[in-house]
Amino acid sequence: MEMSDLVQVTREEGLALVTINNPPVNALNRSVMEALDRTFTSLHEDPELRAVIVTGGGEKAFVAGADISEFPALKRKQGEELSYRGQRIFQKIADCPVPVIAAVNGYALGGGLELALACDIRVVAENARLGLPEVTLAILPGYGGTQRLPRTIAPGRAKELIFTGEMIEAAEAFRLGLADHLVPAGEAVKKAREIAAKIIKGSGPLAVRLAKEAVNGGLELGLEEGFKLEASLFGKLCDTEDKDEGARAFLEKRAPQFKGK
Repeated sequence: MEMSDLVQVTREEGLALVTINNPPVNALNRSVMEALDRTFTSLHEDPELRAVIVTGGGEKAFVAGADISEFPALKRKQGEELSYRGQRIFQKIADCPVPVIAAVNGYALGGGLELALACDIRVVAENARLGLPEVTLAILPGYGGTQRLPRTIAPGRAKELIFTGEMIEAAEAFRLGLADHLVPAGEAVKKAREIAAKIIKGSGPLAVRLAKEAVNGGLELGLEEGFKLEASLFGKLCDTEDKDEGARAFLEKRAPQFKGK
């Protein structure tokens, strides 16, 4: 296990479990953000990595937002720099070449929800509460929330949540499509592990990486350009050993042995 004081990384068979550990509510202060930045820089460079799970330490919170004690000294320039830094770090998480699964085990508020939105899949425990309450502090979501939430759920409902700062229960998040899986309290990481295991054991590693690139890249393109991206990546995979192995295994009715080549 690799460990820092604030972000712990446990690795096992292609999986990295990233735990934010800043009691009592895992607030995203400067030190936590720097640790996340370093962690995902390292994960980007790991060729053996197949999936990542991000969760919060303890039972109360996934991440309950930023450290508000850092806010009183902020003026315009410092505020812009803080926002840009948070956006950059969360985009690094979104750009991780393998699937990133958020195991939302408790409160996911403000920056915590923005962190979950940067992940590919969100598993949310029934005891969790989610929201972007920044307007109640006379600011707005600054780590990507105003952009990612309307791309994830219906824009009108996203605007309502942002404009009111409303905190919603996990069941409502699931109904809105903000949560992809709703699980009993205490089982978010377990479910996330099950999803990661399916990816690691059943899917070609290069295929998953390029499928993520196709989906995420296509979301920022027009349909025709998205088709071109898909075709290009499809063609790239056709030159791989794994593609040949996948076809042979299917025809021979056996499990494939992918090598990531």
